Amino acid sequence: MQRPAPMPRRTLLVLAFLAVCIIWGSTYLGIRVTLESFPPFFIGAVRFIVAGAVLFGVARMRGETSPSLREWASAVLTGALFFVVGNGLVNVAELSVSSGLVSVLVATMPLWTTLFSRLFGTPVSGREAAGVVLGLVGVAVMNLGGELRASPGGAVCALLAPMGWALGSVFSQRLPLPGGMMRTASQMLGGGAATMLVSLALHEHLGAAPSLRAVLAVLYLCVFGSLVGFTAYSYLLAHTRPAVATSYAYVNPIIAVALGAAFAGERFGATSLVGAVIVLAAVALVGLARSRRIAPPAGAPAALSEAR
Repeated sequence: MQRPAPMPRRTLLVLAFLAVCIIWGSTYLGIRVTLESFPPFFIGAVRFIVAGAVLFGVARMRGETSPSLREWASAVLTGALFFVVGNGLVNVAELSVSSGLVSVLVATMPLWTTLFSRLFGTPVSGREAAGVVLGLVGVAVMNLGGELRASPGGAVCALLAPMGWALGSVFSQRLPLPGGMMRTASQMLGGGAATMLVSLALHEHLGAAPSLRAVLAVLYLCVFGSLVGFTAYSYLLAHTRPAVATSYAYVNPIIAVALGAAFAGERFGATSLVGAVIVLAAVALVGLARSRRIAPPAGAPAALSEAR
């Protein structure tokens, strides 16, 4: 029997980009559903320990070596920033702030990455600096909408979460970490374990038997949000420019807002909408400025031009 012809790369790239945009945009609604039955840090612990264990097993089957002790230490530190601060505080924020609004605040991550990189000595262009300032203006405008002021604790968590992701990204470029799939697997396992410790320290527990839809939402976050989403994103990074691969960040909030409105009855006021547009414009400005600064020389293949 003749084997079917492989799918063209352009088609695979389009499918991978759509998968990242839709899946990662939908995880905010998924988190909101899981919070109906599960405490916030427990969700993250289960999600990333399971996903990390699967990726670790796949990496070992592919012949990748296990991390050294130093690499495990770096994986725990960066994983804690990603999954305790980044993901855990997103979960906490969604207890009192709409999933759509949280998604917009999380989209400021490239702005904080630019700021933290500058603190560690990486030069920042004028356009990148302007993007950071514009993004802060957008956050201030969103605050005028009322929802963030109505839940200051949730707003602070939603703002700290992308800072954790940004700082984890900066440290990931400077600390010894394993390569390939083992890098993400070790960070998920280390961060998931750290998140579980936080959950135990806070004495999180199930108030009652979880609902079926909450359990299905956890499974969705594990399988699609972590495993499928990561695989699609890795394919994009390996076969296109980083500026293209990371442009999902402009689309995710739109999908999150639409799903929150359609399935959770969330409403986005006019002032908050204006602030969200300003934030996304700032993220786009920083992304374009960075892509020009790190663009590979003419004639070079379109591949990874920076580590992300």
